[in-house]
Amino acid sequence: MAEKIGNVKYVPGRYEKKRPTGQQQAAKYFRDLDKKIIEKKRREKKPEIYPTISFSRKIGVGALEIADILAEKIDYEVVDRKLLEAIAQEAKLSQKTVAYFDERYPGVLNEFAKLLFGEKSFIKSDFNRHLFNVVLSIAGIKPTLFVGRGTHLIIPRDRVLAVRFICSDEHRINRLSRILKVKKKEAADKLPQIDKEQSRFFKKAFGKKDAVPYEFDMVINCDHINKPHDAAEIVELAFKKKFAEELS
Repeated sequence: MAEKIGNVKYVPGRYEKKRPTGQQQAAKYFRDLDKKIIEKKRREKKPEIYPTISFSRKIGVGALEIADILAEKIDYEVVDRKLLEAIAQEAKLSQKTVAYFDERYPGVLNEFAKLLFGEKSFIKSDFNRHLFNVVLSIAGIKPTLFVGRGTHLIIPRDRVLAVRFICSDEHRINRLSRILKVKKKEAADKLPQIDKEQSRFFKKAFGKKDAVPYEFDMVINCDHINKPHDAAEIVELAFKKKFAEELS
């Protein structure tokens, strides 16, 4: 999902740090898997789903920046919307992701799928099943921090720290204006369209209008906790508390 604000193309998750394209991220992701995961596949068995972190946010709040900071601190892989969609939409990459997981844990993915798909009637399309299989597989391949795409609703609840980032529209407008170097009015005019597109995906994938606070372990208001490093430290503490036995 990309939108034009003024004369600038904005892709959700953008901030001052330049990030590679979804295809570049996917290529690097699988290079790392080839080097690290395959070498370890015959070692001591690990949990089928690693302790996972999932960030949910309104577009423009700055969650991806926080994710990058936190991932570096705890040595986790950030899987954002671009990487997730690049894998899910490319059949060969998707098959490769699921194959990595199945090779380590034969039959486990089907068990997860039956559990999730049996309980969640909103999973109606092949695309959704395709996307959810990819998310579950990635979460079982290596320690992962997901950003966006409702991943907190896909991963088993006891295996994820689910965090929701919120803020005022003013905060988002100021941030988008600064990042994209466009006028605030241009950012403000585009915000409703960006939100509508996000809501459309959420409704299609999960049959829900929006995320509700009760789905999350914690909600962080970036109007008040407005320094990304501070937010990352708060999430890190909560994560280590929730999964203390496994991370010790």
